[in-house]
Amino acid sequence: MVALVFSSGADAHLMATYTETYMIGFANYAKSYFPLYLFGAVFAKIMEVSGYADAVAQAIAKRLGKDKAILSVVLCCALLTYGGVSLFVVTFVVLPIAISLFRQADIPKRLIPGSIALGAFTFTMTALPGSPQVQNTIPMTYFGTDAFAAPVLGIIASVIMFASGMLWLSKREQAARRKGEGYGNHEDGIEQKDQTNLPSIVHPIIAFILIVGVNLYFSKVYYPNADSAYLESFNTKISSVSGNWSVLIALLVAIVYLAIVSFPRIRASFKGDLKQAASNSLMPLVNSCAVVGFGSVIKGLAIFSIIQSFILSISANPLVSEILAVNLLCGLTASASRGLGATLEALAPTFLEAGAKIGIGPEVLHRVASISSGGLDSLPHNGATVTTLSLCKISHSEGYLDMFICSVVIPICTAIIIALLASIGLRF
Repeated sequence: MVALVFSSGADAHLMATYTETYMIGFANYAKSYFPLYLFGAVFAKIMEVSGYADAVAQAIAKRLGKDKAILSVVLCCALLTYGGVSLFVVTFVVLPIAISLFRQADIPKRLIPGSIALGAFTFTMTALPGSPQVQNTIPMTYFGTDAFAAPVLGIIASVIMFASGMLWLSKREQAARRKGEGYGNHEDGIEQKDQTNLPSIVHPIIAFILIVGVNLYFSKVYYPNADSAYLESFNTKISSVSGNWSVLIALLVAIVYLAIVSFPRIRASFKGDLKQAASNSLMPLVNSCAVVGFGSVIKGLAIFSIIQSFILSISANPLVSEILAVNLLCGLTASASRGLGATLEALAPTFLEAGAKIGIGPEVLHRVASISSGGLDSLPHNGATVTTLSLCKISHSEGYLDMFICSVVIPICTAIIIALLASIGLRF
């Protein structure tokens, strides 16, 4: 309303813009992404209540040993996130293990938030090909791609983020040891869960393999060769929905598998857990829908053409414009998914047109947009940042610097490196 009034003055048609522009953008996002949010929340809930998430985290920690506490936490978070578990859930699951490992290794507790951020908020969220996280699936609808878009660039970006983040955290650990700084005296308020009754990690590993394998099969083999004539009646092309469908089918297969093998463990509360999972999916979805609706309004204002011209005038290379635009909106909304959705809702056609002129395809645009969404989203007011620090009982002044380096500075630098590689010819 404020944007419309200040842009249009007395001629602002508030109600028409609200119901015919804002709500259409809101509803279109819900139509495309509600199933992903729902399936992702259900998978995460089953992993949580069955004990599989705890089992995976504990297994990694035991294999690596207490002297590799930071690496253990990062890998625990990475595996769970890449397996489809929400990063909010990952923090809850991994934190008790992280506290135990850091206490045994006598590493300052203030490094836990940075370790969680590196494992959950970076390469597995935006860069690693096939990730079912929404930051990797949102671009599929706008660019007609799949979750494995530009796999080589995605793997390179993942290696850069992981290696750079581990180097930073290792240096911070070494500096703390030289100063004689240990874990510290903290009222953690978290009891370590009973490890004697945890299930085997075989089933969650199979579920992760199913997610990646089924997604890869449908996105690369089945749908590219499928008869899609029936979609003509919906005015839809198979390329615009196949990526979304592939992730949904993969998550559904994994959900059914986990529900069957863990049913004795979750039987008593299964109905309630499903209801809770469905409820958990709604608020993040509505928040993202609201920001995308706002983006639809902004797109129709006169000021948008000025902003668009400014962003596009910085460079003829659409990758540069994309990095800038996605980061700005993610920073303003303090959300990777909301900022990414709003940016692509407004500018995806422009990026596609500019990319076509210089030979940059939609797959590269997808990967750069996804990686860029993991930059300025993690500012101090970001929900995941605040939640992680709060759960760790670490203040911003104590723990945010490491989160900032690992989940803001490194991803932005990585996006720039990937854009440079794509610009000189590496486009797959």
